[in-house]
Amino acid sequence: MTTTDLKPRLNHAHVRDLLKKMIRIRRFEDTCAEYYTREKIRGFLHLYDGQEAIAAGIIPLLGEQDRVVATYREHGHALVRGVPMGSVLAEMFGKREGCSGGRGGSMHLFSRAHNFYGGNAIVGGGLPMATGLALADRMTGTRAVTVCFFGEGAMAEGEFHEAMNLAALWHLPVLFVCENNGYAMGSALALTEAETGLTTRAATYGMEAETVDGMDVVAVEAAARRALTSISTTGKPQFLECKTYRFRAHSMFDAQLYRSKEEVKEWRAKGPIVRFQGWLEENALLHSGEVAEIEAEVDAEIKEAVAFAEAATDEPIETLTDFVLSPERPTPPDTPAEPGSLRVFTYRDAMREALTDAMDRDDRVFLMGEDVGHYGGCYAVSMGLLDRFGPDRIRDTPLSEAGFTGAGIGAAMAGMRPIVEIMTVNFSLLALDQILNTAATMRHMSNNQFGVPLVIRMATGAGKQLAAQHSHSLEGWFAHIPGLKVLAPATIEDAYGMLQTALSDPDPVLIFENVMLYNSEGPLPEKPSAVNIDRAAVRHVGDDATLITYGGSLPKTLHAAQRLFDEHHISTDVIDLRSLRPLDMETILASVRKTRRALIVDEGWRSGSLAAEIGMRLAEEAFFELDAPLARVCSEEVPIPYPKHLEQAAIPQTGKILDAVLHLMEASA
Repeated sequence: MTTTDLKPRLNHAHVRDLLKKMIRIRRFEDTCAEYYTREKIRGFLHLYDGQEAIAAGIIPLLGEQDRVVATYREHGHALVRGVPMGSVLAEMFGKREGCSGGRGGSMHLFSRAHNFYGGNAIVGGGLPMATGLALADRMTGTRAVTVCFFGEGAMAEGEFHEAMNLAALWHLPVLFVCENNGYAMGSALALTEAETGLTTRAATYGMEAETVDGMDVVAVEAAARRALTSISTTGKPQFLECKTYRFRAHSMFDAQLYRSKEEVKEWRAKGPIVRFQGWLEENALLHSGEVAEIEAEVDAEIKEAVAFAEAATDEPIETLTDFVLSPERPTPPDTPAEPGSLRVFTYRDAMREALTDAMDRDDRVFLMGEDVGHYGGCYAVSMGLLDRFGPDRIRDTPLSEAGFTGAGIGAAMAGMRPIVEIMTVNFSLLALDQILNTAATMRHMSNNQFGVPLVIRMATGAGKQLAAQHSHSLEGWFAHIPGLKVLAPATIEDAYGMLQTALSDPDPVLIFENVMLYNSEGPLPEKPSAVNIDRAAVRHVGDDATLITYGGSLPKTLHAAQRLFDEHHISTDVIDLRSLRPLDMETILASVRKTRRALIVDEGWRSGSLAAEIGMRLAEEAFFELDAPLARVCSEEVPIPYPKHLEQAAIPQTGKILDAVLHLMEASA
């Protein structure tokens, strides 16, 4: 950061600049409101009218290396940060010359060149990401600070508390700025918060906190200087509540039935521009006619911005799917490991070896999650790694999946290579917002300015008698989401090699480790290699039917294949999908066109399953080459039971697979 002086220097140039910044935001947004009524700007439009003093008082204090995370009301933040007005307006017009290539719109302005990490349409959604950006700076020893803006409504979100706790716990250089405008959408603060003293809440995390008049730009700047100086000195986070008021509706759709016109009028009389301009004129700090001069300068800039946005072009439809994933793909590791001497490893040991080797090779790689350090991981995968790599790279986290997953996202965006371990797959639902709304969308929404090279590992599947809440197989859910890669290693070699490849991928990769595989044993080469995570593997070769499966169902399917051959002289291809997104349909189709029969084995529930997706793709692409109807074996439509015999009956087993193939061989298309 560049500013450590505690007091604003209110010389003529500075006060003129402060006033111009606020007028510039106000008049730009007046223009946006006009173009919204003309239907040039669509979707939600949230205006900053009344809150200009906050962005104008804080953001100019930051250095180029510092980072800004904003909210869906972020036009003012972007303008003050230096994002060109024309590219901001073009983005709001949805044009390719916009700062996000027209892919983000009003709520998602991004600029890598300005370290502007975007607006976020999810209330509180940017808070965990901000902690991750700061974590990367803490780990790499930079002097940067991350400033995270959010409204008071976000303070009711769990992600607020999780982010604040992480930042305080790990002493992260974050300035949390609450823009308290009194209303979370249409609900007044007193109606939604048991404790309306917001700095009191921040102080419970042991964080220095201050409340300031957010309508007074000088007071905001002075408070921000104090906070940034403290962060520079201590490295610890700070919380700043700026009490303000938004003069316009929550968004342009809002009828404002929740507050009176008299209330708005009263606040407008003490707005930041009126107040500061009056003070300057009263104290002769502005020359005669200077306000008109400033307004003329701003209007000229707005005129140019409008012309730029009006002349901007639509993104060609042919580019619709660009930047769902990075266009720069690493070379697939198609060369298998040299056989050499083989060692017998468990699946668990192979994962641990993969983690160890990755961290030895790349200082950017670190592991974080619940109990990964001192406990050694819920399934003992990270046992011993804390002693080897220390607490900075083997990070025990609080029980806050959204918080530490979001922190992993931020750290990845800042150049680190985090591995986030979520203890069990059901806990991933607590982090689904961060995975779905940030990790999976960031590259496309920012027009390839920001990627999230993050690896998330989690245990999945049934068989341990953990009953309905710890026995899910939700891989198919995540495989539904564009922007993610979803892996399910089923062999010892894949347990090692798929993690290595995932860490070199520029996009978020989820690895699902079936709990029934951790104790399985198999050979691992002395010098194992990375594995191509985009291709399926044919684990058993035959001519009569194709069995398609993944993860914990692979051993059962292979056992069924062997029994089919030994007992019924039926030979089968067994395809281990390995990657659930993207699906390697080339390998699947080649096998099915050879055998002309297909059975899909999927531990997910039948309705809406991954098996249904694969079956539909086969129907679309190979229907006339089938000699029998498509078939599948899935988990029963029931929450996984606790009793062993019921649990086993609920999920695919070798006998069910064998019977399904025999039935398939008797059928005709």
